[in-house]
Amino acid sequence: MCLLMLLGIQTFADGVPDDCTQLMLGIAPTWNSMRGELRLFERPRGGDWNVVAGPFSVLFGKNGLAWGTGIAGQNEPGLHKKERDGRAPAGIFAIGEVFGYDAQLPASADYPYHQVTDADIWSDDPRSPNYNRHIVIDPKNPPDNYTHEKMRSGDFAYHWLIEIRHNSDPPVPGAGSAIFFHIRRGVNRPTTGCTTMAQENLVKVITWLRAKRHPCYALLPAGEYENKWRAWNLPSPDTLRGDVSMAR
Repeated sequence: MCLLMLLGIQTFADGVPDDCTQLMLGIAPTWNSMRGELRLFERPRGGDWNVVAGPFSVLFGKNGLAWGTGIAGQNEPGLHKKERDGRAPAGIFAIGEVFGYDAQLPASADYPYHQVTDADIWSDDPRSPNYNRHIVIDPKNPPDNYTHEKMRSGDFAYHWLIEIRHNSDPPVPGAGSAIFFHIRRGVNRPTTGCTTMAQENLVKVITWLRAKRHPCYALLPAGEYENKWRAWNLPSPDTLRGDVSMAR
């Protein structure tokens, strides 16, 4: 877990931190949209953002978006993410570990990784002191809600997970938990709060990530993006008009 120190997880003022030089940018048409687009950006430290991949299709919460808690977004007026509200958290977030079923990351990937077993769970119970945390338990003596919370469920959609650090430092009970990028279940299957995409796209994102570049995820409705991109150090809207997609 000491590798997480490379990720630069700390408290920031609103906006993308200066040391974040890899950015995943998700744009939804409206607050209530379950579909959107994802682009990947890079920049030299202190420089301008350049799009390196995308757009490609992603799915959000079945009820759309609501403000989350991370690097930016938690201080905004309006609807805020709650447990089981069916909304993906909007704002800017640090990226945590990658989790997966395989013994190793995909070829050419270089990022903090944890292979999940039957002992790995992620608590989504607001009553638990481990709420919204990855913990390792004794599978021979599991907690009451183990079946719901276990990370190695056999579900293909969870073969790879990238943690989106919403409501993480520290977790607030009931403010939303277990937010990840993962494999979509179908082109018309939104989530309860995660961001999903085709498997080949998710694998390409995993191979692109580098911890030393302190990657972040920004997710906003289009109108909020137009209003906030400059103050939050996000890419100019002009960069969204091209297509350098590595995948669809």
